[in-house]
Amino acid sequence: MTDQEKEALEDKQDALAAEYDASQIQVLEGLEAVRKRPGMYIGTTSSQGLHHLVWEIIDNGIDEALAGFATQIEVEIEPDNSVTVTDDGRGIPVDTQSKTGRPALETVFTILHAGGKFGGGGYKVSGGLHGVGASVVNALSTCLDVTVTRGGKRYYMDFKTGKVNTQMKVIGDAPEHEHGTKVHFVPDPDIFTETTVYDDKILTTRIRELAFLNKGLKLTFTDKRAETHEKLEFHYEGGIKSYVEFLDKNKATLLEEPVYVEGQANGITVEVALQYTDDYHSNLMTFANNIHTYEGGTHEAGFKTALTRVINDYAHKSGVLKENDDNLSGEDVREGLTAVVSVKHPDPQFEGQTKTKLGNSDARSVTDRTFSDHFTKYLMEHPTEARLIIDKAMLASKARLAAKRAREVTRKKSGLEISNLPGKLADNSSKDPEISELFIVEGDSAGGSAKSGRSRLTQAILPIRGKILNVEKASMERILANEEIRTLFTAMGTGFGQEFDISKARYHKLIIMTDADVDGAHIRTLLLTLIYRYMRPVLEAGYVYIAQPPLYRVRQGKLLQYIDSDEQLQEVLGQLPPSPKPEIQRYKGLGEMDASQLWETTMDPDNRRLLRVSPEDASEADAVFEMLMGDRVEPRRKFIEDNAVYVDVNNIDA
Repeated sequence: MTDQEKEALEDKQDALAAEYDASQIQVLEGLEAVRKRPGMYIGTTSSQGLHHLVWEIIDNGIDEALAGFATQIEVEIEPDNSVTVTDDGRGIPVDTQSKTGRPALETVFTILHAGGKFGGGGYKVSGGLHGVGASVVNALSTCLDVTVTRGGKRYYMDFKTGKVNTQMKVIGDAPEHEHGTKVHFVPDPDIFTETTVYDDKILTTRIRELAFLNKGLKLTFTDKRAETHEKLEFHYEGGIKSYVEFLDKNKATLLEEPVYVEGQANGITVEVALQYTDDYHSNLMTFANNIHTYEGGTHEAGFKTALTRVINDYAHKSGVLKENDDNLSGEDVREGLTAVVSVKHPDPQFEGQTKTKLGNSDARSVTDRTFSDHFTKYLMEHPTEARLIIDKAMLASKARLAAKRAREVTRKKSGLEISNLPGKLADNSSKDPEISELFIVEGDSAGGSAKSGRSRLTQAILPIRGKILNVEKASMERILANEEIRTLFTAMGTGFGQEFDISKARYHKLIIMTDADVDGAHIRTLLLTLIYRYMRPVLEAGYVYIAQPPLYRVRQGKLLQYIDSDEQLQEVLGQLPPSPKPEIQRYKGLGEMDASQLWETTMDPDNRRLLRVSPEDASEADAVFEMLMGDRVEPRRKFIEDNAVYVDVNNIDA
């Protein structure tokens, strides 16, 4: 650099330094920071963030229930897609808050981190993950109004985009025994630009889950957008014991009823419910203060350690395991297990990539000790059930050792390692997983078109032949013997099952691309079952997608359109001029498209439509997979009978 260039650079730096002074430091008043950076407070402004608003208001009612005051929470979606949440707790205080000089009701809805959860003695244990609550919901709503009933009066206040619109006022008298809070809000479309439409399925699933996690609390849900306005009621006196029964409703169970454990120490409440089924896989769900801890944490570790130790101790004491026998592994004792672990902690510390991993060390010891004491007693008092559990684990141990031998043989035969990719895989040239996509394509013909039409930099193609093994009914030994499954495991590079490592994923998009017919749907279901059971972290990371190939191509002169359904076809044909006569091609399979058509309709990132597979309703998915793919015929028959009425008999593929 010359002296002149150095001098010019120094002058530029001096000028920039002079411009950057106190006047450029922006101070956001009140809730402006929330509206400016909403993702910092609710994670995202997508559908997930939209539903987060509802969870924050429900959590306030849950806190009242945990404190012993609320017995019921009502959630209603209004016809205009706004939300009303009502609880019968004590009602938000309306007297003057000393620090602000304003009514406590106003403070709760206009100041961040104001409430009874922050050392004020209002709640010993509170639900919710962030504690941002009412003020953030207020900030991200075009309007919000709240009605509080307490002390024989009804109080009202409303806000617009987080600011007071109507000062708090008394709007009438109320019976002395009535109390509670009613919040109504309208999500701001300027914030939630992707959608402001609530999904009744997402809401129902979470509300049901909250009812299970808080035994005795009644939650209701009414979707007033629907014609029936049916009020759904969720109320489980059995709590998480009922939850386990719900999760296993389509499964054959070993025990007459789930084992239930409850205890408290150091201000931490621990609940565990478990049942064993005849499945090969386990379903362990953990919660901390009603938050689903997908990434586990200390409470999960404490439960797993205690379960393995207690079963091994009992197996040795009862003589089933001899003195020189190896202990059963954690994997052995969890085969076929359905369990829910729920802790309520006065000061939960969350960590992990998604802040859904519990980090409190005391939660591990309290969970371990509480469960150990009760489960040891259960096994001693129920020797028949104890023997069933141990026999199940012993069989799992034998199968695990056989699978280990099969895995070693399989690796030698096929190279189940990242360094030796399968020959049928047409890999992409980029080594950056974030931009790399793996298309699982049905059939060699479609695979050929996909290979020719793809973007070689980012898109890899893995053709599979026919229907893969149904892993819902198979042992690990059989799964590893299946070539198509081995190929997928190898291509992804993550391993599988207990050895799974999401950090080794070679692609951050795994796209299932099958024909738009019954067989294609079946293959897609088999693949999703495999991913759900043995590669679930890929699903939870949001890496799994379903491609949406068109059903028809319509050409009229120079006009070319791709059509997704028979209804859309009729609509398009009705809008076309009478001549020339349109050419209509129905794609019975991906193999009927040439490389350019497949790229243009299904693979081109600028034109394609992908459906992301979400794990949000994992427990419901577990039940559906079990029903559709499991051994029991009755639940599957009932599903077919109940849904046969919706089948279009004129549009069934032969």
